[in-house]
Amino acid sequence: MKKSFSPIHFVMLTALFFLPACSIKKIAMNQVANALTGKTSGTVFTGDNDPELVGDALPFAIKMYESLLAANPGHQGLRLQTGSLYIMYANAFLQTPAVMLPEAEYKKQEFVFKRAKNLYLRGRDIILTGLENKFPGLREDLRKRDFEKALAHTTRKDAPALYWAGAGWLGAYAIDPFDMDLGMTLPAAEKLMDRVLNLDRDYATGAIHEFYILYFGSLPEYMGGNLNKAREHFARALAVSGGKSSTPYLSLATTVAVKEQNLKEFKELLKKALAIDPEAAQENRLVNILNQRKAQWLLEHADDYFLEGEEADNNNEEKGS
Repeated sequence: MKKSFSPIHFVMLTALFFLPACSIKKIAMNQVANALTGKTSGTVFTGDNDPELVGDALPFAIKMYESLLAANPGHQGLRLQTGSLYIMYANAFLQTPAVMLPEAEYKKQEFVFKRAKNLYLRGRDIILTGLENKFPGLREDLRKRDFEKALAHTTRKDAPALYWAGAGWLGAYAIDPFDMDLGMTLPAAEKLMDRVLNLDRDYATGAIHEFYILYFGSLPEYMGGNLNKAREHFARALAVSGGKSSTPYLSLATTVAVKEQNLKEFKELLKKALAIDPEAAQENRLVNILNQRKAQWLLEHADDYFLEGEEADNNNEEKGS
């Protein structure tokens, strides 16, 4: 049966004919951006079981996202995805491997650290631009330390942007704590994370608590470090993740256990990280695999972090008995 051409079809065709080419391009760009930033898009990377494949693919993927963002700068999802990928790449595929380089390769390590710092800040700035577009004056208020005004209108929907901007900010400082100018801005990064915690107490299945383990566990007391708070967030991270994330164990081992020179706890935590099945939480598979590689390396290089080595380990065992 021959289909009739109804008036509504004519109206739609006429509208399409007279639609400016730039509008058609924008619609197409939005459709592509929406597809690339949907709920399942992130697991293409985080759910993979081949870190080398992901590490090799990410630079191209990031620049592709950035090209799309340049053509569609108002797309908030694309902006968040681009910025967060920069930060993830800096952490997982630059900073972490550089930490494990032998001492003889200190020049290469220094070079990679500089790259990581640059990409941490690049990712942070991409995301902060999106927050500024949504909340005009936010960056200036952060600079003036008027944090309440800067973040007053943010909602739970803004938690991912606040989290990743803060993560990039603090990641850059952690890699270069002698950057005094950057250090002076840390209170702003801290307030972004505090806001995430207030908006969504268990954000990203406990990722916010994993952050605070590192934050309170690594900073000196005069800058806000607090080992008891680090342990509190460790307990909460385990509860929220259901024990399927290795990050809390790794974070507490490399901060609190090292600060307290507790070699026994250090080893126990790393062994628990190694015992987690990466398949138990497929959306977090890549992180667990990378964490377990680092945990194994840390166990093999434990003497580098403890002044008395096995003697300290034995003393801690005696205290616990």
